[in-house]
Amino acid sequence: MTPPSPAAIKSANSSENTSAALEAKGVSAVYETSSKLALEDVSLSLARGEIVSVLGPNGAGKTTLLRVLAGVTPPSSGEVTLFDVPLASMSRSDVAKKIAVVRQSEPTSFGFSVRDVVMMGRAPHQGGWMRATSEDEKIVDDAIARLDLGDLASRPVRELSGGEARRVAIARAFAQTPEILLLDEPGAFLDVRHQISLYERLAREVEENDLACLVVMHDLHMAAQYSHRVALLDAGKLVAIGSPSDVLTEARVREVFGVDLATGVDPRSQTPYFVPVRARHP
Repeated sequence: MTPPSPAAIKSANSSENTSAALEAKGVSAVYETSSKLALEDVSLSLARGEIVSVLGPNGAGKTTLLRVLAGVTPPSSGEVTLFDVPLASMSRSDVAKKIAVVRQSEPTSFGFSVRDVVMMGRAPHQGGWMRATSEDEKIVDDAIARLDLGDLASRPVRELSGGEARRVAIARAFAQTPEILLLDEPGAFLDVRHQISLYERLAREVEENDLACLVVMHDLHMAAQYSHRVALLDAGKLVAIGSPSDVLTEARVREVFGVDLATGVDPRSQTPYFVPVRARHP
């Protein structure tokens, strides 16, 4: 299968997303530990009111793209803009007031309770003394409730399961009251019920608060169900971007992921689904 041209990808990206909250323009980046390209000439925009999922095999450049969009990893070429302002020209404090990031693995906050960690999300909005106001307290209470963490609020974070810790990290991001959410595998360690609950919550947050949300994922099912658009990366290059049904075709998924998947369309949601096909024995 012939991959789409850069012009075709740019057209699909811009035609559906004319008002960018966050935009990567021809971005390339190298791995932190080597000079090898992790991303090559990637252009992608993110608008308010939409969820964009970034999919691709391991090593495709998904996490690097998120780090570049967050301003953590500077691009070796190209530019990232935040509401049309070059991200590189902004202070980390100003960026943190606009963008909340949930990383794939979060450092363990020894000695802190769940509520303490969620309150850390208010740091960009507090003064040098980091004193919580009544508004901060209210926002934190709300974030804890939205992630169903009320019964865990006083527990030390070190005692939590992996899934509970993920929900705490997302609650901290909510408490940050950002305009843009960047999430790296937010459903990791969550069982099916909590995954669905999480993505339903994200969908409501995006719609009700007019947020822009980018999610790095591996789960094709969840991406198809909850994304307005999906971006498919392979070997650091943007292979396709568009609606889940346009991008996640059986042929393209087979080519990019190197596996056979039976596909169909869920009649209830009209979104594609995927069933792995076991390799035949000799």
